[in-house]
Amino acid sequence: MKPVILAEKPSQAKAYADAFSVRRHEGYLELLPSPIFSEGAYITWGIGHLVELKEPKEYDPKWAKWSLASLPILPERYEFQVAKDKTKQFAIVKKLIKATDTVINACDVDREGSNIFYSIYYQTGAKNQTIKRLWINSLEVDEVRKGFANLQDNRKDLLMYEEAKARQISDWLVGMNGSRLYSLLLQARGIRDVFSIGRVQSPTVYLIYQRQIEIEAFVSEPFYEIEATFTAANGTYKGKAKAKDSKREIIRDLLAKHNIHPKSPGVVTSVETVDKRTPPPQLHALSTLQATANRLWKISPANVLKTMQGLYEKKLVTYPRTDSRYITPSEFTYLAGQVTEYQQLIGHTFPVASLAPKKRYVDSSKVQEHYAIIPTKKIPSQGVLAGLSTIERNLYEEVVRTTLAMFHTDYLYTETKVTTEVNKLPFFTIGKTERDKGWKALFIRSAKENDKDKDEPTLPPLVMHEPVESDIGIKEGKTMPPKPYTEGQLIAMMKTCGKLVEDKKETDILKEIEGLGTEATRSGIIETIKRHAYIDVTKNIVSITDKGRILCQAIEGNLLASPSMTAKWEAYLRKIGNGEGTQERFLGSIAKFINSLLEEVPGQLNAKPIDAKLAANVVNKMPQRTSYQQVEVAPCPACKEGMIIARKEFYGCSAYASGCKQTFPAVFLKKKLTPTQVKLLCTKGKTNVIKGFVSNSDKKFDASLTLVNGKINIEF
Repeated sequence: MKPVILAEKPSQAKAYADAFSVRRHEGYLELLPSPIFSEGAYITWGIGHLVELKEPKEYDPKWAKWSLASLPILPERYEFQVAKDKTKQFAIVKKLIKATDTVINACDVDREGSNIFYSIYYQTGAKNQTIKRLWINSLEVDEVRKGFANLQDNRKDLLMYEEAKARQISDWLVGMNGSRLYSLLLQARGIRDVFSIGRVQSPTVYLIYQRQIEIEAFVSEPFYEIEATFTAANGTYKGKAKAKDSKREIIRDLLAKHNIHPKSPGVVTSVETVDKRTPPPQLHALSTLQATANRLWKISPANVLKTMQGLYEKKLVTYPRTDSRYITPSEFTYLAGQVTEYQQLIGHTFPVASLAPKKRYVDSSKVQEHYAIIPTKKIPSQGVLAGLSTIERNLYEEVVRTTLAMFHTDYLYTETKVTTEVNKLPFFTIGKTERDKGWKALFIRSAKENDKDKDEPTLPPLVMHEPVESDIGIKEGKTMPPKPYTEGQLIAMMKTCGKLVEDKKETDILKEIEGLGTEATRSGIIETIKRHAYIDVTKNIVSITDKGRILCQAIEGNLLASPSMTAKWEAYLRKIGNGEGTQERFLGSIAKFINSLLEEVPGQLNAKPIDAKLAANVVNKMPQRTSYQQVEVAPCPACKEGMIIARKEFYGCSAYASGCKQTFPAVFLKKKLTPTQVKLLCTKGKTNVIKGFVSNSDKKFDASLTLVNGKINIEF
């Protein structure tokens, strides 16, 4: 029998097929016989989640209607169903799998990939097949062939599936129960909106809210310092006395005590120089790349992940959903062998400092499922590079430059500390003299990027006991509030939120599991809380909305607001993944948590004042029932029950609260979609030709849009 290979999506299946000779069929590809598959094989694919958890109403009709009396939603067993718009592809997958004796899981090499594979596999009803796991970090042809020639067994894969399934069900339970509970209780207080609750999203929103409250509560206060500009034989430099006070007269008295006037002369009493070096940065994990791209180019973390996934499928970079910053000797060997080619890609050549692997970058003990993001062996032609969008080019070059930095010299500089005395009052200066740019030469960007260096200016040559002229004055400053998060800082905050938790034990857990969410899910969580209108992002600055404030006021003091709860759950989920915990025990603890919410939250919420002005703002933003009729666009093509409604920033299904996630963007490729065009997509599956789309490379074009499996495709 020919083995069946199950990929996560069509683009992944195509990347695998590029390593073999194939025949194309509807819904699958046939691999012709080869040294790896002597009789050939079949490749088929899911389309994301072909299989999903059933909706509450599928278990019990009483759960169809939102009411406090019907809670909790705790099915005795959890059942899955084929997504309504994906039955055709599922039927193809099922037929192929049931007709073979060997199935190869070739979905993404992470927990979610394991979850997608097994949820599809079990839904087919297939039994007793041999299951193998493809485990690769690159979609290059030789890596794909090597991976299929060295398939792994599925023991680790099964544990990852158990962990992912437990996470999926727990998130479903918290969402279904928490969202109904808080929405209904807040509706009883006159706030007519749906408040989505999530195991990870709710504490994330609360941390953003906390930062905003700190900013708003901050009272700026003046302070006074003594600053001098000194003129020596070879140039000028600045110095500060170690005196800072909120009262100007205290600083004035200090100057008077030392009999210091604006032009009192000074003398250099100490010049200390220390040679320092900074090693090249570590390689990128997904989160560090997201933070860097957001800081430099204001790209959202979700867009970074999407773009990197595209570069991975183009075989230019290795697997992007990684939390590791290390590689193994195997990857280092091919990188070292192609240093010259990578240098030519970015038009920057330099002498290689060393071809010996360093522990800072190469350490097999710190590589678990995936290694750091690095360029693949494939060296793209200038034509391929020219065909990349600006975002793709920026991210690809960032990965190449960071990888090349490994082979560069350290950044060398001399730090100089100077003490200048004026009438026995010491003034202190720290300066920096660059000796060798080293690896930093790879990252010469705008002057803005070099702002850090301005903190330590270059000093003129100075000698001990040198007299200097002075210009001394009192400088007034103001204390500054904490800054709001950028989207890139949100990723870092979610990863390191242990610093914000006071309990030492819980801080340790958060450090161990690296905060809220996982490397692969954090950007999705940020997109989710944007979609639920809990936060706004304007010019990359994140702020809490009125709706977000109401949510946070409602969950304040509850475990839903705390990263600690997520930390404890994540710690146990890891145990399941390591074979030390059980799904039953974990879901039992989730059920207890939900029951405690039902008991405690109504009383807690009644005792809390909800800001009436905020409530009025949220209610006013909600369309009245009559206006719902005016903005209904078409029946929902996904659930067939709700209506697609035109909202402020997108088109969405009215049955969202019941679980339908069908949406359409208000703007697609810089072109605003009209209700008529969305209606054609929903009812006919295709629009007329629309003029004026703008591609990632800023080229205008005209095309029709089609709706395939709930997603918009372009038809030229």
